[in-house]
Amino acid sequence: MSSVPAADKPGSNKVSWRHAVAKYEHPDLRRSVWQVVNTLTPYFVLWYVMYRSLEVSYWITLALSALTAGFLVRIFIIFHDCGHASFFKSQKANDIWGFIAGVLTMSPYFGWRREHAMHHATAGDLDRRGVGDIWTLTVKEYLELSPSRRLEYRLYRNPLVMFVIGPLFIFLIRHRFAQRTASNRERHSVYWTNLAIGGIVALMHATIGIKAFVLVQLPIVMIASAVGVWLFYVQHQYEGVYWERHEKWDYVTVALQGSSFYKLPKILQWFTGNIGFHHIHHLSPRIPNYYLERCHEENPMFQEVRSITLLDSVKSFAFRLWDEERRQLVGFGCIKDLQSKQAMTSHQ
Repeated sequence: MSSVPAADKPGSNKVSWRHAVAKYEHPDLRRSVWQVVNTLTPYFVLWYVMYRSLEVSYWITLALSALTAGFLVRIFIIFHDCGHASFFKSQKANDIWGFIAGVLTMSPYFGWRREHAMHHATAGDLDRRGVGDIWTLTVKEYLELSPSRRLEYRLYRNPLVMFVIGPLFIFLIRHRFAQRTASNRERHSVYWTNLAIGGIVALMHATIGIKAFVLVQLPIVMIASAVGVWLFYVQHQYEGVYWERHEKWDYVTVALQGSSFYKLPKILQWFTGNIGFHHIHHLSPRIPNYYLERCHEENPMFQEVRSITLLDSVKSFAFRLWDEERRQLVGFGCIKDLQSKQAMTSHQ
């Protein structure tokens, strides 16, 4: 289990962590602008190189798509920080660049911002699941489902669906429509994002042709969206994670025990905008991504949180349900074990 500093456990004095994060909650304009430049410039250059590589070999195009997708993930981090109003001091600047990054990542800014804020307010809360999170059932809830609903849930939690088909559905289709609960501003955000995407498609059709555009863009979106969903998944579904019923739920504990410290290799840490320091991010979403590592390194209280590595995170593929009795994530195999025990008990 991840350890939590004694001073910051539920019901304790939280002045210490508030003081620790406060100095990092102020964006630096030069660093933010530089991140925009060192992210968008190579993205567009690589996109053009991929297009030109179509004349040589599509294998080269596909090889380049992985690198280009890395920059698209980084664009999403800018989008993400703008949604938290942590990338620029100016709210207007955050909204403008959030919209631009949203067009490039095919995500309507204002609707996503609201859902993600709800995710931060409810992460790890078993009684407030359902908005901006990964569909996760308890063992008891799963056993109470009808056979058809169990099949639906199993399909949803299948890695092929969750990390390949699902991400494409979310970014290509789901984001094209406003949610029923959306405000007028959120609906307009969807419309303007779709209009901008339509303009880009029309421009590509008039210049390089739709076929070339799809051949270049589709593998980028496939890889970037899969990586993005995997990051979101492993940030809250890993060995030792904290989940709790609402009456016992605690903000600090869910940040430090319910949000992973995903210790990635430096190159991957750069491409993912330090989002592996997710325990710090959930503690204070107002910290720009480029200050997350510094906040972690300069405050021993955060270093006590156990990290998970790439190898550790592979275990997360097997997690499907939350076992409230054992207080841990489990796979579907536990259902067979439970049913076998129940059968033996009834037989006796």
